[in-house]
Amino acid sequence: MELRQLVTFRMVATTLSFSRTAQSLNYVQSSVTAQMQALEEELGVRLFDRLGKRIALTDAGKRFLPYTEKILTLSEEAREAVTAGDVPSGSLTISAPETLCIYRLPALLRLFRDRYPQVRLIFRPTPYDDLRRSVSDGVVDVAFVIDEPQRSTALVIEQLIIEPLLILVAPDHRLVQLPAIQPEDLDGEPFLLTEAGCSYRVVFERALNEAGVRPTTNLDFTSVEAIKQCVMASMGIAFLPAITVAKEIAQGRMVALHWPGHEFHVHTQVLWHKEKWLSPALNAFLTVTREFMCEAAATPLPV
Repeated sequence: MELRQLVTFRMVATTLSFSRTAQSLNYVQSSVTAQMQALEEELGVRLFDRLGKRIALTDAGKRFLPYTEKILTLSEEAREAVTAGDVPSGSLTISAPETLCIYRLPALLRLFRDRYPQVRLIFRPTPYDDLRRSVSDGVVDVAFVIDEPQRSTALVIEQLIIEPLLILVAPDHRLVQLPAIQPEDLDGEPFLLTEAGCSYRVVFERALNEAGVRPTTNLDFTSVEAIKQCVMASMGIAFLPAITVAKEIAQGRMVALHWPGHEFHVHTQVLWHKEKWLSPALNAFLTVTREFMCEAAATPLPV
């Protein structure tokens, strides 16, 4: 198999369109079709199902995709190793969950781009549960997570900054009048929570269970912004990182409740594969990340 076939396969798997792939890679569509047919013949399996005008990855195609990513990543690393010298260049693929995408990474990515404009940053949104696997499979070069301290035998995981977590209500909520809340004050209240498995939801539910608190309703959301809007509409109590609500608290549109003996937090962490070649571009990115997060840690947030 040829590298150009793998590049084309990856693009088709991403776009699920031969015509869009041809346009993106500057091929005629017949060339894309011929490359994929040749690759399927060499492998002896169908990589795509042709469903009328649509295509979809077969099970074999889904299994083949992470290997394609690894081969192309290794090829790029080999090229950079012999041509780039010590000057950061090439490309880096980065991923993170929504919270960090919105509230931490934009300023970091802008800072890195300003310092190293010759490095192409590719941002690939990835569901939280898939982040570690994406790094292990070589789909992304470096990922960020917001979670309790993590460990791994295959990945390097570096803690960057402590992220305080807050119990939040609207300014007109009855609990705002209390100097501190107790478990019985939360009993029976509706909670507005992130999806099951989210790191800070796990932290909150563990504390509620230990205190014997039984909420009347748990409304699950996939969007932090949606939760914030519902809290401000007095629909219930939320539990979110302080970084996500700093503006609303400063403007008086949300209030953080104090639960004595409970100082909740998680960590923003960066991770990459232990066997990953630390190219000049990746080394530079990690250096800028540490510098940026150190400065961010010195910025006070509402707690």
